[in-house]
Amino acid sequence: MTSEASIVSITDLTRRLRWLWLINAAVMPWVLLIGIIPAELTGNVAWLAIGYPIFYIGVPLLDRLLGQDPNNHSEEDVPALEADPYFKRALFFALVGSIAAWFTGIYYAAAADLSWLGLFALSIACMGFGGGLINLGHEMGHKRGRSDRAGASLALGIALLPHFNVEHNRGHHRAIATPDDHASSRLGENFYQFILREQPKTWIRGFSLEKERLNKLGKGFWSRDNEILPGIIIGALFISAVGLLFGAKILGFVLFASWLGHMNLSLANYIEHYGLLRKKDASGRYEPPRPQHSWNQNALISNLFTFQLQRHSDHHAHPSRSYQCLRHFEDVPQLPWGYYEMFLLAYIPPLWFRVMDKRVLEWAGGDLDKTNLHEPKRHYYQQLTEQFA
Repeated sequence: MTSEASIVSITDLTRRLRWLWLINAAVMPWVLLIGIIPAELTGNVAWLAIGYPIFYIGVPLLDRLLGQDPNNHSEEDVPALEADPYFKRALFFALVGSIAAWFTGIYYAAAADLSWLGLFALSIACMGFGGGLINLGHEMGHKRGRSDRAGASLALGIALLPHFNVEHNRGHHRAIATPDDHASSRLGENFYQFILREQPKTWIRGFSLEKERLNKLGKGFWSRDNEILPGIIIGALFISAVGLLFGAKILGFVLFASWLGHMNLSLANYIEHYGLLRKKDASGRYEPPRPQHSWNQNALISNLFTFQLQRHSDHHAHPSRSYQCLRHFEDVPQLPWGYYEMFLLAYIPPLWFRVMDKRVLEWAGGDLDKTNLHEPKRHYYQQLTEQFA
């Protein structure tokens, strides 16, 4: 039980506004499909994309309106919050709702016999399903419970990203904020350069890490101990069912929308460690990952929709800690706005560099050797740091 003294420090989303987690789980997946209503009433399929601006413009507006949740709980609160079953139920409720809404979107696409333009518009909105399922799989995949692992495999299988948790837990978490990490963006690297490196290499690393682990156990890829295999099977069953039931056109829609969901993951990876670098010790080894190696944010609404993923500094300091237990740190790099707003910024490299480069350089004290630098732009940043100094 938490003490009366500590209750006042617990964040709004774990105490006063905790009911919002169930509202988020029950309602938000269906908002992505809200464009079906005006599209059917007007006959204009462009309305099918409206779920995208609702999230990517509406959420930043709500963040600006409702502000931050910088409140914190103490370490003494963590055991009680971890033991509270409400938060796990909300997570699984969100998983069921997201899959149900995604399947509804697929069925509508087939039943309405949408044109290619209509399918494109709907896929823009439905990219949120892939991003949401990956985030849920990420949260569950950091736990060792059987139900959590099964939920992670289901989420990532439907999202068509079965390798993610192996790559993320054993690759990204070990290599974050170093030039060796494909999922950590570099100072001066734009989003489009980043995804050309990140997307293929994280797939390769995920499968390589699991193959290496299985080889050490004397087991092959098709072993029951393969942690990627359940997601592969679920994903294969999913796309096979779509193709058999609805044909190649709808299968193409599903594959494209799923890839757009992977783009959401890439956007998150891009903004979470941009330009940050772990120091090396005297032996040449990188220091352990610390809260200071991730960008942090406390925007209330986008924290709700991302299951507190924005409290990324504490997540990397304590990877197994559940979303409701993540804390805010004052002495870590802070993003100026919530993730959804930063996603939009990342799409436009000149704006991204204008907002973020000065923050990276200030955090590094103007020392390029303390940044994870995109080497082709070293000369440019050397000139910039001279002005900074």
